[in-house]
Amino acid sequence: MNDVYVLCLSPGCLDSGLQMRQMETLGISTQRGTFTTWDRKTGVPFHNFISWQDLRAVELVRSWNNSCTMKAIHGVMMALHFLSKNKRFQAASLIVFSTQHVTFRLAWALRHWKQLSEAVAEGTCCFGTIDTWLLYKLTKGLVHATDYSNASATGMFDSYQVGFSLFTCVITLYQGWGQLHLNSVNPGSKLKLLGFGMADQQAAMFGECCFDIGDVKITMGTGTFMNINTGSKPHTSVAGLYPVVGWKIGPEVVYLAEGNAADTGTAIKWAQELELFSDVRETDAMANSVANSDGVCFVPSFSGLQAPLNDPKACASFMGLKPSTTKSHLVRAILESVAFRNKQLYETMLRETHIPIRKIRADGGICTNDFVMQLTADLFGRKVARPTQHEMSCLGAAFVAGLEVGFWKSQEELKKLQRTDRVFLPRNLYRMGDGGTEGEYTPILQRWEQALKRSMNWYGNP
Repeated sequence: MNDVYVLCLSPGCLDSGLQMRQMETLGISTQRGTFTTWDRKTGVPFHNFISWQDLRAVELVRSWNNSCTMKAIHGVMMALHFLSKNKRFQAASLIVFSTQHVTFRLAWALRHWKQLSEAVAEGTCCFGTIDTWLLYKLTKGLVHATDYSNASATGMFDSYQVGFSLFTCVITLYQGWGQLHLNSVNPGSKLKLLGFGMADQQAAMFGECCFDIGDVKITMGTGTFMNINTGSKPHTSVAGLYPVVGWKIGPEVVYLAEGNAADTGTAIKWAQELELFSDVRETDAMANSVANSDGVCFVPSFSGLQAPLNDPKACASFMGLKPSTTKSHLVRAILESVAFRNKQLYETMLRETHIPIRKIRADGGICTNDFVMQLTADLFGRKVARPTQHEMSCLGAAFVAGLEVGFWKSQEELKKLQRTDRVFLPRNLYRMGDGGTEGEYTPILQRWEQALKRSMNWYGNP
Protein backbone atom coordinates (compact mmCIF):
# COMPACT_ATOMS: atom_id res chain seq x y z
CA MET A 1 0.00 0.00 0.00
CA ASN A 2 2.89 2.35 0.73
CA ASP A 3 4.26 1.86 -2.79
CA VAL A 4 0.86 2.35 -4.42
CA TYR A 5 0.21 5.49 -2.39
CA VAL A 6 3.54 7.04 -3.29
CA LEU A 7 3.29 6.05 -6.96
CA CYS A 8 -0.18 7.56 -7.28
CA LEU A 9 0.10 10.72 -5.20
CA SER A 10 3.69 11.83 -5.68
CA PRO A 11 3.49 12.27 -9.49
CA GLY A 12 0.16 14.07 -9.09
CA CYS A 13 1.71 16.56 -6.69
CA LEU A 14 4.72 17.07 -8.94
CA ASP A 15 2.54 17.65 -12.02
CA SER A 16 0.56 20.31 -10.16
CA GLY A 17 3.67 22.04 -8.83
CA LEU A 18 2.80 21.22 -5.21
CA GLN A 19 4.56 19.36 -2.44
CA MET A 20 3.00 16.56 -0.38
CA ARG A 21 2.90 18.68 2.77
CA GLN A 22 0.71 21.23 0.98
CA MET A 23 -2.11 18.73 0.54
CA GLU A 24 -5.01 19.57 2.82
CA THR A 25 -7.53 16.92 1.87
CA LEU A 26 -7.81 13.77 -0.20
CA GLY A 27 -10.71 12.31 -2.15
CA ILE A 28 -10.51 8.93 -3.86
CA SER A 29 -13.06 7.52 -6.30
CA THR A 30 -13.34 3.74 -6.08
CA GLN A 31 -15.04 1.03 -8.11
CA ARG A 32 -18.22 -0.13 -6.43
CA GLY A 33 -19.52 -3.63 -5.94
CA THR A 34 -16.04 -5.19 -6.00
CA PHE A 35 -15.06 -6.58 -2.61
CA THR A 36 -12.68 -8.73 -0.64
CA THR A 37 -12.51 -10.28 2.83
CA TRP A 38 -9.54 -10.48 5.17
CA ASP A 39 -8.33 -11.65 8.55
CA ARG A 40 -8.86 -8.95 11.16
CA LYS A 41 -5.77 -10.06 13.12
CA THR A 42 -3.29 -10.29 10.25
CA GLY A 43 -4.83 -8.06 7.56
CA VAL A 44 -4.22 -10.81 4.99
CA PRO A 45 -6.99 -11.26 2.38
CA PHE A 46 -8.68 -14.64 2.08
CA HIS A 47 -9.04 -14.24 -1.70
CA ASN A 48 -8.56 -11.81 -4.57
CA PHE A 49 -11.05 -9.01 -5.17
CA ILE A 50 -14.33 -10.39 -6.50
CA SER A 51 -15.39 -8.06 -9.29
CA TRP A 52 -18.85 -6.60 -9.85
CA GLN A 53 -18.83 -8.48 -13.19
CA ASP A 54 -18.11 -11.88 -11.61
CA LEU A 55 -20.70 -14.50 -12.66
CA ARG A 56 -19.72 -17.41 -10.42
CA ALA A 57 -22.78 -16.87 -8.21
CA VAL A 58 -25.24 -17.04 -11.12
CA GLU A 59 -26.70 -20.42 -10.10
CA LEU A 60 -27.13 -19.28 -6.51
CA VAL A 61 -28.93 -16.16 -7.74
CA ARG A 62 -31.16 -18.21 -10.05
CA SER A 63 -32.12 -20.64 -7.29
CA TRP A 64 -33.07 -17.80 -4.96
CA ASN A 65 -35.08 -15.93 -7.57
CA ASN A 66 -37.04 -19.12 -8.37
CA SER A 67 -37.43 -20.25 -4.77
CA CYS A 68 -40.70 -20.58 -2.87
CA THR A 69 -39.20 -18.26 -0.26
CA MET A 70 -38.88 -15.43 -2.80
CA LYS A 71 -42.39 -16.03 -4.10
CA ALA A 72 -43.70 -15.87 -0.53
CA ILE A 73 -41.75 -12.67 0.17
CA HIS A 74 -43.10 -11.08 -3.03
CA GLY A 75 -46.65 -12.04 -2.09
CA VAL A 76 -46.43 -10.76 1.48
CA MET A 77 -44.77 -7.51 0.43
CA MET A 78 -47.34 -6.96 -2.30
CA ALA A 79 -50.10 -7.32 0.26
CA LEU A 80 -48.35 -4.95 2.68
CA HIS A 81 -47.92 -2.40 -0.09
CA PHE A 82 -51.60 -2.69 -0.99
CA LEU A 83 -52.58 -2.04 2.62
CA SER A 84 -50.02 0.64 3.50
CA LYS A 85 -49.05 2.19 0.12
CA ASN A 86 -45.49 2.22 1.48
CA LYS A 87 -43.02 2.23 -1.43
CA ARG A 88 -40.50 0.17 0.53
CA PHE A 89 -42.94 -2.73 0.43
CA GLN A 90 -43.52 -2.18 -3.28
CA ALA A 91 -39.77 -2.32 -3.90
CA ALA A 92 -39.49 -5.54 -1.88
CA SER A 93 -42.40 -7.10 -3.81
CA LEU A 94 -40.59 -6.50 -7.12
CA ILE A 95 -36.98 -7.22 -6.20
CA VAL A 96 -35.07 -9.65 -8.39
CA PHE A 97 -31.55 -10.56 -7.35
CA SER A 98 -28.58 -10.43 -9.72
CA THR A 99 -24.90 -11.32 -9.61
CA GLN A 100 -24.13 -7.62 -9.32
CA HIS A 101 -25.43 -7.72 -5.75
CA VAL A 102 -22.50 -8.15 -3.37
CA THR A 103 -24.62 -10.33 -1.08
CA PHE A 104 -24.74 -13.32 -3.42
CA ARG A 105 -21.11 -13.16 -4.48
CA LEU A 106 -20.22 -13.01 -0.78
CA ALA A 107 -22.47 -15.99 -0.08
CA TRP A 108 -20.75 -17.86 -2.90
CA ALA A 109 -17.34 -17.01 -1.42
CA LEU A 110 -18.43 -18.27 2.01
CA ARG A 111 -19.34 -21.61 0.45
CA HIS A 112 -16.09 -22.00 -1.47
CA TRP A 113 -13.35 -20.74 0.86
CA LYS A 114 -13.09 -22.76 4.04
CA GLN A 115 -10.73 -20.28 5.72
CA LEU A 116 -13.26 -17.52 5.15
CA SER A 117 -16.18 -19.41 6.66
CA GLU A 118 -14.03 -20.42 9.64
CA ALA A 119 -12.99 -16.79 10.23
CA VAL A 120 -16.65 -15.72 10.15
CA ALA A 121 -17.48 -18.35 12.77
CA GLU A 122 -14.58 -17.12 14.92
CA GLY A 123 -15.50 -13.46 14.50
CA THR A 124 -12.15 -12.55 12.91
CA CYS A 125 -13.34 -11.81 9.37
CA CYS A 126 -13.50 -8.34 7.85
CA PHE A 127 -15.49 -7.56 4.73
CA GLY A 128 -15.12 -4.50 2.54
CA THR A 129 -15.50 -2.95 -0.86
CA ILE A 130 -12.44 -1.26 -2.34
CA ASP A 131 -12.89 1.97 -0.37
CA THR A 132 -13.10 0.02 2.90
CA TRP A 133 -10.00 -2.00 2.07
CA LEU A 134 -7.98 1.10 1.14
CA LEU A 135 -9.02 2.96 4.28
CA TYR A 136 -8.27 -0.07 6.45
CA LYS A 137 -4.77 -0.44 4.99
CA LEU A 138 -3.93 3.27 4.93
CA THR A 139 -4.82 3.54 8.62
CA LYS A 140 -3.09 0.26 9.52
CA GLY A 141 -6.34 -1.34 10.60
CA LEU A 142 -7.59 1.53 12.77
CA VAL A 143 -10.63 2.26 10.62
CA HIS A 144 -13.02 -0.29 9.11
CA ALA A 145 -15.68 1.78 7.39
CA THR A 146 -17.46 2.63 4.17
CA ASP A 147 -19.41 5.62 2.89
CA TYR A 148 -23.03 5.98 1.82
CA SER A 149 -22.39 5.94 -1.93
CA ASN A 150 -20.48 2.65 -1.80
CA ALA A 151 -22.73 1.05 0.81
CA SER A 152 -25.90 1.71 -1.15
CA ALA A 153 -24.60 -0.30 -4.12
CA THR A 154 -23.85 -3.49 -2.16
CA GLY A 155 -27.36 -4.92 -1.83
CA MET A 156 -26.94 -4.86 1.96
CA PHE A 157 -28.05 -1.27 2.35
CA ASP A 158 -31.61 -0.02 2.88
CA SER A 159 -31.80 3.18 0.84
CA TYR A 160 -35.17 4.04 2.37
CA GLN A 161 -33.79 3.97 5.93
CA VAL A 162 -30.26 5.10 4.94
CA GLY A 163 -28.64 2.25 6.83
CA PHE A 164 -27.53 -1.35 6.57
CA SER A 165 -30.33 -3.89 6.41
CA LEU A 166 -27.89 -6.80 6.78
CA PHE A 167 -24.67 -7.17 8.80
CA THR A 168 -25.77 -4.07 10.70
CA CYS A 169 -22.74 -3.68 12.94
CA VAL A 170 -20.04 -4.96 10.61
CA ILE A 171 -19.06 -1.72 8.89
CA THR A 172 -19.31 1.85 10.11
CA LEU A 173 -20.79 4.45 7.77
CA TYR A 174 -18.71 7.58 7.51
CA GLN A 175 -18.99 10.96 5.87
CA GLY A 176 -15.83 12.89 6.49
CA TRP A 177 -13.19 12.55 9.15
CA GLY A 178 -11.50 15.24 11.15
CA GLN A 179 -7.73 15.01 11.13
CA LEU A 180 -7.01 11.42 10.15
CA HIS A 181 -3.33 10.54 9.73
CA LEU A 182 -2.40 8.08 7.00
CA ASN A 183 -0.19 5.78 9.04
CA SER A 184 0.96 3.69 6.08
CA VAL A 185 3.03 6.55 4.71
CA ASN A 186 4.51 9.79 5.93
CA PRO A 187 3.49 12.44 3.42
CA GLY A 188 4.63 15.24 5.68
CA SER A 189 1.29 16.23 7.13
CA LYS A 190 -1.98 14.89 8.39
CA LEU A 191 -4.69 14.73 5.77
CA LYS A 192 -8.41 15.15 6.14
CA LEU A 193 -9.94 12.20 4.35
CA LEU A 194 -13.15 14.02 3.50
CA GLY A 195 -14.80 12.50 0.47
CA PHE A 196 -12.46 9.51 0.72
CA GLY A 197 -13.68 6.42 -1.09
CA MET A 198 -16.64 7.95 -2.92
CA ALA A 199 -18.17 5.42 -5.33
CA ASP A 200 -17.15 5.97 -8.93
CA GLN A 201 -20.58 6.46 -10.50
CA GLN A 202 -21.84 8.83 -7.81
CA ALA A 203 -18.53 10.70 -7.97
CA ALA A 204 -18.92 11.06 -11.74
CA MET A 205 -22.45 12.38 -11.22
CA PHE A 206 -21.06 14.95 -8.78
CA GLY A 207 -18.21 15.81 -11.13
CA GLU A 208 -20.74 16.45 -13.91
CA CYS A 209 -22.53 18.87 -11.53
CA CYS A 210 -25.79 16.93 -11.87
CA PHE A 211 -27.12 18.45 -8.65
CA ASP A 212 -30.75 19.03 -9.67
CA ILE A 213 -33.70 16.66 -9.98
CA GLY A 214 -33.90 15.42 -13.56
CA ASP A 215 -30.19 15.78 -14.33
CA VAL A 216 -28.88 12.68 -16.15
CA LYS A 217 -25.32 11.37 -16.40
CA ILE A 218 -24.12 8.55 -18.67
CA THR A 219 -20.71 7.07 -17.90
CA MET A 220 -19.42 4.79 -20.67
CA GLY A 221 -16.37 2.98 -19.37
CA THR A 222 -15.94 -0.74 -18.70
CA GLY A 223 -19.72 -0.71 -18.45
CA THR A 224 -22.36 1.93 -19.09
CA PHE A 225 -24.00 3.49 -16.04
CA MET A 226 -26.93 5.84 -16.48
CA ASN A 227 -28.04 7.87 -13.46
CA ILE A 228 -30.84 10.35 -12.90
CA ASN A 229 -31.05 12.64 -9.88
CA THR A 230 -34.29 11.82 -8.03
CA GLY A 231 -33.76 14.31 -5.21
CA SER A 232 -34.53 13.45 -1.60
CA LYS A 233 -36.58 10.31 -2.38
CA PRO A 234 -35.24 6.91 -3.47
CA HIS A 235 -36.70 5.45 -6.65
CA THR A 236 -38.80 2.27 -6.47
CA SER A 237 -37.69 -0.07 -9.23
CA VAL A 238 -39.95 -2.05 -11.54
CA ALA A 239 -37.80 -3.06 -14.53
CA GLY A 240 -34.27 -3.10 -13.17
CA LEU A 241 -33.35 0.45 -12.22
CA TYR A 242 -32.22 0.59 -8.63
CA PRO A 243 -31.97 3.37 -6.04
CA VAL A 244 -28.56 4.41 -4.72
CA VAL A 245 -27.43 7.19 -2.43
CA GLY A 246 -25.70 9.75 -4.60
CA TRP A 247 -24.07 11.64 -1.74
CA LYS A 248 -24.72 12.76 1.80
CA ILE A 249 -23.33 16.17 2.68
CA GLY A 250 -24.38 17.27 6.14
CA PRO A 251 -28.03 16.32 6.68
CA GLU A 252 -28.82 16.35 2.94
CA VAL A 253 -29.17 12.98 1.22
CA VAL A 254 -29.43 12.97 -2.57
CA TYR A 255 -30.68 9.82 -4.30
CA LEU A 256 -30.09 8.54 -7.82
CA ALA A 257 -31.90 5.96 -9.91
CA GLU A 258 -29.42 3.87 -11.87
CA GLY A 259 -29.39 1.37 -14.70
CA ASN A 260 -26.36 -0.26 -16.25
CA ALA A 261 -25.05 -2.29 -19.17
CA ALA A 262 -22.03 -4.23 -17.99
CA ASP A 263 -19.91 -4.77 -21.10
CA THR A 264 -19.46 -1.51 -22.98
CA GLY A 265 -15.70 -1.08 -22.71
CA THR A 266 -15.26 -4.84 -22.43
CA ALA A 267 -16.70 -5.26 -25.94
CA ILE A 268 -14.43 -2.56 -27.37
CA LYS A 269 -11.35 -4.11 -25.77
CA TRP A 270 -12.35 -7.57 -26.98
CA ALA A 271 -12.71 -6.28 -30.54
CA GLN A 272 -9.25 -4.71 -30.32
CA GLU A 273 -7.75 -7.99 -29.08
CA LEU A 274 -9.33 -9.70 -32.11
CA GLU A 275 -7.44 -7.13 -34.22
CA LEU A 276 -10.55 -5.58 -35.72
CA PHE A 277 -8.58 -2.36 -35.19
CA SER A 278 -5.23 -1.46 -33.67
CA ASP A 279 -6.17 1.84 -32.01
CA VAL A 280 -9.53 2.64 -30.42
CA ARG A 281 -9.38 6.08 -32.03
CA GLU A 282 -9.77 4.38 -35.42
CA THR A 283 -13.25 3.08 -34.64
CA ASP A 284 -15.11 6.33 -35.32
CA ALA A 285 -13.69 6.60 -38.84
CA MET A 286 -14.25 2.88 -39.48
CA ALA A 287 -17.92 3.11 -38.47
CA ASN A 288 -18.46 6.14 -40.68
CA SER A 289 -16.65 4.55 -43.64
CA VAL A 290 -19.66 2.29 -44.33
CA ALA A 291 -23.28 3.33 -44.83
CA ASN A 292 -24.55 0.74 -42.34
CA SER A 293 -23.53 -2.47 -40.60
CA ASP A 294 -24.60 -4.59 -43.61
CA GLY A 295 -27.28 -6.21 -41.47
CA VAL A 296 -24.85 -7.31 -38.76
CA CYS A 297 -26.00 -7.05 -35.14
CA PHE A 298 -23.80 -7.31 -32.06
CA VAL A 299 -25.13 -8.24 -28.63
CA PRO A 300 -22.77 -6.89 -25.90
CA SER A 301 -23.48 -9.38 -23.12
CA PHE A 302 -20.26 -11.00 -21.95
CA SER A 303 -21.62 -10.60 -18.41
CA GLY A 304 -25.27 -11.17 -19.25
CA LEU A 305 -27.90 -8.51 -19.89
CA GLN A 306 -28.95 -5.99 -17.27
CA ALA A 307 -31.95 -3.63 -17.21
CA PRO A 308 -34.52 -3.84 -18.64
CA LEU A 309 -34.08 -7.51 -19.67
CA ASN A 310 -32.13 -8.74 -16.62
CA ASP A 311 -30.81 -12.04 -17.97
CA PRO A 312 -27.47 -13.16 -16.49
CA LYS A 313 -27.36 -16.14 -18.89
CA ALA A 314 -27.48 -14.16 -22.13
CA CYS A 315 -24.49 -14.57 -24.43
CA ALA A 316 -22.50 -12.10 -26.48
CA SER A 317 -22.95 -12.65 -30.20
CA PHE A 318 -22.65 -11.40 -33.75
CA MET A 319 -25.68 -12.13 -35.93
CA GLY A 320 -26.28 -11.52 -39.62
CA LEU A 321 -22.74 -12.22 -40.82
CA LYS A 322 -22.28 -12.52 -44.59
CA PRO A 323 -19.38 -13.04 -47.02
CA SER A 324 -19.60 -9.28 -47.69
CA THR A 325 -19.11 -8.39 -44.01
CA THR A 326 -15.93 -6.39 -43.36
CA LYS A 327 -14.12 -5.27 -40.23
CA SER A 328 -15.74 -1.86 -40.59
CA HIS A 329 -19.21 -3.45 -40.56
CA LEU A 330 -18.32 -5.37 -37.40
CA VAL A 331 -16.95 -2.28 -35.68
CA ARG A 332 -20.02 -0.26 -36.64
CA ALA A 333 -22.28 -3.00 -35.25
CA ILE A 334 -20.37 -2.95 -31.94
CA LEU A 335 -20.59 0.83 -31.63
CA GLU A 336 -24.28 0.78 -32.57
CA SER A 337 -24.92 -1.75 -29.80
CA VAL A 338 -23.49 0.69 -27.25
CA ALA A 339 -25.93 3.39 -28.37
CA PHE A 340 -28.82 0.89 -28.54
CA ARG A 341 -28.21 -0.18 -24.94
CA ASN A 342 -28.08 3.51 -24.00
CA LYS A 343 -31.51 3.94 -25.57
CA GLN A 344 -32.91 0.94 -23.68
CA LEU A 345 -31.68 2.34 -20.38
CA TYR A 346 -32.94 5.83 -21.21
CA GLU A 347 -36.44 4.65 -22.13
CA THR A 348 -36.58 2.48 -19.00
CA MET A 349 -35.59 5.53 -16.95
CA LEU A 350 -38.30 7.69 -18.53
CA ARG A 351 -40.91 4.97 -18.08
CA GLU A 352 -40.04 4.24 -14.46
CA THR A 353 -39.23 7.60 -12.92
CA HIS A 354 -41.66 9.98 -14.69
CA ILE A 355 -39.15 12.77 -13.97
CA PRO A 356 -38.73 15.48 -16.62
CA ILE A 357 -35.17 15.42 -17.97
CA ARG A 358 -33.25 18.67 -17.44
CA LYS A 359 -29.91 17.86 -19.04
CA ILE A 360 -27.87 14.87 -20.21
CA ARG A 361 -24.09 14.70 -19.88
CA ALA A 362 -21.83 11.82 -20.90
CA ASP A 363 -18.35 10.89 -19.70
CA GLY A 364 -15.99 7.92 -19.58
CA GLY A 365 -13.53 6.68 -22.17
CA ILE A 366 -16.15 5.69 -24.77
CA CYS A 367 -17.63 9.20 -24.81
CA THR A 368 -14.63 10.28 -26.90
CA ASN A 369 -16.17 8.33 -29.79
CA ASP A 370 -18.21 10.80 -31.85
CA PHE A 371 -20.15 8.04 -33.63
CA VAL A 372 -21.50 6.63 -30.35
CA MET A 373 -22.26 10.09 -28.97
CA GLN A 374 -24.09 11.27 -32.09
CA LEU A 375 -26.14 8.08 -32.42
CA THR A 376 -27.03 8.26 -28.73
CA ALA A 377 -28.31 11.82 -29.17
CA ASP A 378 -30.24 10.75 -32.28
CA LEU A 379 -31.93 7.85 -30.49
CA PHE A 380 -32.72 9.95 -27.41
CA GLY A 381 -34.05 12.81 -29.49
CA ARG A 382 -32.23 15.14 -27.10
CA LYS A 383 -28.92 16.95 -26.98
CA VAL A 384 -26.13 15.20 -25.11
CA ALA A 385 -23.14 17.17 -23.79
CA ARG A 386 -19.59 15.86 -23.52
CA PRO A 387 -17.24 17.54 -21.01
CA THR A 388 -13.67 18.50 -21.80
CA GLN A 389 -12.55 16.23 -18.94
CA HIS A 390 -13.76 12.70 -19.71
CA GLU A 391 -12.76 11.01 -16.44
CA MET A 392 -15.25 12.64 -14.10
CA SER A 393 -15.11 10.22 -11.14
CA CYS A 394 -11.84 11.62 -9.79
CA LEU A 395 -13.07 15.18 -10.32
CA GLY A 396 -16.26 14.44 -8.37
CA ALA A 397 -14.30 13.00 -5.44
CA ALA A 398 -12.09 16.10 -5.47
CA PHE A 399 -15.16 18.37 -5.54
CA VAL A 400 -16.69 16.66 -2.49
CA ALA A 401 -13.40 16.77 -0.57
CA GLY A 402 -12.90 20.44 -1.47
CA LEU A 403 -16.40 21.39 -0.36
CA GLU A 404 -15.87 19.68 2.99
CA VAL A 405 -12.76 21.74 3.81
CA GLY A 406 -14.17 24.98 2.39
CA PHE A 407 -11.94 25.19 -0.68
CA TRP A 408 -15.17 25.67 -2.61
CA LYS A 409 -18.14 27.20 -0.85
CA SER A 410 -21.15 25.84 -2.74
CA GLN A 411 -22.38 23.63 -5.54
CA GLU A 412 -23.20 26.75 -7.54
CA GLU A 413 -19.50 27.64 -7.46
CA LEU A 414 -18.70 24.19 -8.85
CA LYS A 415 -21.15 24.66 -11.72
CA LYS A 416 -19.14 27.66 -12.87
CA LEU A 417 -16.10 25.40 -13.25
CA GLN A 418 -17.92 23.06 -15.65
CA ARG A 419 -16.49 22.93 -19.16
CA THR A 420 -18.12 21.37 -22.24
CA ASP A 421 -16.14 20.01 -25.18
CA ARG A 422 -19.09 19.46 -27.53
CA VAL A 423 -22.88 19.25 -27.52
CA PHE A 424 -24.32 16.57 -29.82
CA LEU A 425 -27.67 17.62 -31.28
CA PRO A 426 -30.15 14.96 -32.44
CA ARG A 427 -30.64 14.40 -36.16
CA ASN A 428 -33.96 13.05 -37.44
CA LEU A 429 -32.65 9.54 -38.02
CA TYR A 430 -34.91 7.90 -35.48
CA ARG A 431 -37.65 10.26 -34.32
CA MET A 432 -39.61 12.09 -36.98
CA GLY A 433 -41.84 14.81 -35.56
CA ASP A 434 -43.41 14.63 -32.12
CA GLY A 435 -43.38 11.07 -30.87
CA GLY A 436 -43.00 9.56 -34.35
CA THR A 437 -41.00 6.40 -34.80
CA GLU A 438 -40.35 6.32 -38.54
CA GLY A 439 -36.75 6.86 -39.50
CA GLU A 440 -33.55 5.34 -40.72
CA TYR A 441 -32.72 3.54 -37.48
CA THR A 442 -36.15 2.10 -36.65
CA PRO A 443 -35.73 -1.18 -38.61
CA ILE A 444 -32.08 -1.47 -37.56
CA LEU A 445 -33.01 -1.13 -33.89
CA GLN A 446 -35.87 -3.61 -34.27
CA ARG A 447 -33.54 -6.17 -35.88
CA TRP A 448 -31.03 -5.66 -33.07
CA GLU A 449 -33.76 -6.25 -30.48
CA GLN A 450 -34.54 -9.56 -32.21
CA ALA A 451 -30.87 -10.52 -31.95
CA LEU A 452 -30.97 -9.58 -28.29
CA LYS A 453 -33.87 -11.95 -27.61
CA ARG A 454 -32.15 -14.81 -29.43
CA SER A 455 -29.08 -14.37 -27.23
CA MET A 456 -31.07 -14.64 -24.01
CA ASN A 457 -30.86 -17.70 -21.73
CA TRP A 458 -28.10 -19.11 -23.93
CA TYR A 459 -26.31 -20.60 -20.95
CA GLY A 460 -29.49 -22.02 -19.43
CA ASN A 461 -29.60 -25.59 -18.19
CA PRO A 462 -30.48 -28.12 -20.95
